[in-house]
Amino acid sequence: MDLSTNYLGIKLPHPLVPGASPLADDLDTVRQLEDAGAAAIILRSLFEEQITREQEATEIHRESHDDSFAEAMTYFPSPDSFVLGPEEYLNHLGRVKQAVRIPVVGSLNGMTPGGWLSYARLIEQAGADALELNLYHPATDLDTSSWEVERQAIEMLREVKRGLKIPVAAKLSAFFTAFAHFALQLDAAGADGLVLFNRFYEVDIDIKDLEVLRSLHLSDSSELLLRLRGLAALSGRVKASLAVTGGVHTAVDVVKSTMAGAHVTQMVSALLKNGPGYLSKVRADLEAWMEENEWSSLNEMRGNMSQQRVPNPNVYGRANYMLMLQSWERV
Repeated sequence: MDLSTNYLGIKLPHPLVPGASPLADDLDTVRQLEDAGAAAIILRSLFEEQITREQEATEIHRESHDDSFAEAMTYFPSPDSFVLGPEEYLNHLGRVKQAVRIPVVGSLNGMTPGGWLSYARLIEQAGADALELNLYHPATDLDTSSWEVERQAIEMLREVKRGLKIPVAAKLSAFFTAFAHFALQLDAAGADGLVLFNRFYEVDIDIKDLEVLRSLHLSDSSELLLRLRGLAALSGRVKASLAVTGGVHTAVDVVKSTMAGAHVTQMVSALLKNGPGYLSKVRADLEAWMEENEWSSLNEMRGNMSQQRVPNPNVYGRANYMLMLQSWERV
């Protein structure tokens, strides 16, 4: 049974990878993930706002945001709120790299080009085998066009790639006007991988105290469906490796993701719920499913349900949309 895959030019024994999360904060947990068979491990993100504070580069932002900047900064967490500061992050990455034999991926999270991107080089120097660039942009500014959001993201990727030897994966949101076209531009700009999709911050409202509530819910397999659509749209059409994150909980989720085109399936919520050892169960279940259904390798099934196999994807998607809306009476 061949579960091997190639992600970012790195040969992995299988596609099961713990995604960016608190799982990698503790060295003992990192070792447990490796013992459970993790193919690689991704550290949680280091944020643009952390780095710019550390660099004391606030004048640039004041010029950009005028008088609103001082007030805006009060929204951000204090440096003490983060588990790892910029220098601590680099030191921790080095310790993780020494503690395990599997590839270790660093992560940067931001939304604007700037000097903070220099930390990509420091992450490489600390020992990272690859970098995940999380292009998280809420895009709620009425004065910023979709073109400008995409242009900045591409500029960030190019700037990071310019100074690195290690591969870079761009982690994307699903909420782009023309997602597939934007992904193709990132691919052309040199992205070694595309990760679909980051989870957006969702708000709730306390209607009595009139406060905005922070809410973070662990995913379930239903969240995978949006990712499958994105994977299927890109599989076979971009040079970059494809990773899925969000909604991968079972071996069946891994199979679906692979059929849609994924080279790697990142898991977070399932491991937070069930512990590091759950990785070995998913791998065993995956092998059992493949044997039962007479698949000898993941490579032969990869992308077999992608849009590349459909003559006119737009028409196909439109037709399925219409059929879905007509199916209510049969439920």
